[in-house]
Amino acid sequence: MSRRQIIQVFEEYQKTRLQFVQTVADLASRKPNVEILRDAGVMSMLRPLMLDPVPTIQQKATQALGHLVDHSDDLAEALVRDGILPQLVESLASQNRFHKKAAASVLRAVAKHSPELAQAVVACNGAGALVLCLEEFDPGVKEAAAWALGLMARHNAMLAQAVVDAGAVPLLVLSLAEPEVALKRIAASTLSDIAKHSPELAQTVVDTGAIAHLAQMILSPDAKLKRQVFSALSQISKHSVGLAELVVEAEIFPGALASLRDPDECVKKNVTVLMREVVKHTPELSQVIVNCGGLSGVVDHLGVSKGSQRLPGIMTLGYVAAHSESLAMAVIISKGVLQLALCLSEEAEQHIKAATVWSIGQIGQHTPEHARAVSTSNLLPRLLQLYMDASSSEDLRAKSKQALKSILQKCTDLQYLEPLLYDAPSNIVKHVLCQFSKVLPHDKKALRLFVSSGGLTKVQEIEAEPGSALQEYINAINNCFPEDIVRYYSPGYSEDLLERVENYQPI
Repeated sequence: MSRRQIIQVFEEYQKTRLQFVQTVADLASRKPNVEILRDAGVMSMLRPLMLDPVPTIQQKATQALGHLVDHSDDLAEALVRDGILPQLVESLASQNRFHKKAAASVLRAVAKHSPELAQAVVACNGAGALVLCLEEFDPGVKEAAAWALGLMARHNAMLAQAVVDAGAVPLLVLSLAEPEVALKRIAASTLSDIAKHSPELAQTVVDTGAIAHLAQMILSPDAKLKRQVFSALSQISKHSVGLAELVVEAEIFPGALASLRDPDECVKKNVTVLMREVVKHTPELSQVIVNCGGLSGVVDHLGVSKGSQRLPGIMTLGYVAAHSESLAMAVIISKGVLQLALCLSEEAEQHIKAATVWSIGQIGQHTPEHARAVSTSNLLPRLLQLYMDASSSEDLRAKSKQALKSILQKCTDLQYLEPLLYDAPSNIVKHVLCQFSKVLPHDKKALRLFVSSGGLTKVQEIEAEPGSALQEYINAINNCFPEDIVRYYSPGYSEDLLERVENYQPI
């Protein structure tokens, strides 16, 4: 056999290996094929090919492995059990940029499935090796590494701290300044995943100057980038007053409000999440949002969105209103109550209804004027209905009850209170009668209307324990009328009259 024929045998072997890993990589990219490939023992076949002397075969084998692990947590666990992780981590430092990208993608696929698998990557010094990849010139390698680090950090504070300890944050912040939009997106997303867990981790992100870089991108034309930017700013803001103030001081408002009209639904939602995380802390931070027209922007957003998209905006209105009378009045002036009433009637999800009810309660709890804004929107009967509805969740019933109580304690418009006398249980009626007992002694016109509408009759029909608060309120109301009038509208009075007629002896 000639030298050429012998060499041809090796060339055919190399060609076959390359064809095999290319085919497996293509097959593994489609999830329905993964189980068949696993049953065929593909993992054991790919492992030696990851050490193949031909770089292209190494890369394709690693790429195929990444597709398989991405689709199956079982295969990710098998990869860890078979001791392949150290081999992948080592290859991040020694192979070419194409292989580095493929190896980082495998680590990402492993880490995404569970905290335990992410910890296995960290235990093999995967975080440190990925951080070194952030220093690579090739943006594709940086992107793959940042993505893997983000999926590690996402699981819990301990793993996020491991990513921080590996030195990732300064390099991620530098990646925000790179020209590649895809890299900016992943870097912002990873910073968000780090910052979300605790004030300390968020402070670490802030200390590297991340806020300034993120603030510069809030008007980016790229919707996917803006999603991640607003998410990262939200995760920083949520932890404390100080962190929220740093975000506001970066002058992201009112510029961020323009994105409430963005065509991308996720961008709009993330802006309202950011506003919610800012306003919840203090009246001063809420006032910043009010001053730049944020409330009208949120109300408009609620008018064109549905379902979970509405939730952060609903809570934003509630947090603003909770702080003070003047801020609650700003919500009312912005037509916030009317919009919340629409949300309550249109949404079916219990947790969205509960958030809406809570926000309504925060608005109406301050003064009679605030309570009137809620009452005139016909919300008191609706709150009562939700409280009494057996199909309402426990949280929705609790929030409806609390909102009713807080609004009723400020409501002095008797025409909105009286309908509740006929349907509400005694624990709610008590608060209604309390308001009647306060208003009736000072309003002659209301006394007449209370009698003609049947309200006085209804009060006499209410059963109350002697000495109870409910009985005291009934007595206070009855004392507003002559004794014979109270007796006339009491149950059984007509029978007493008839009996007196029957027993009457004419002279």
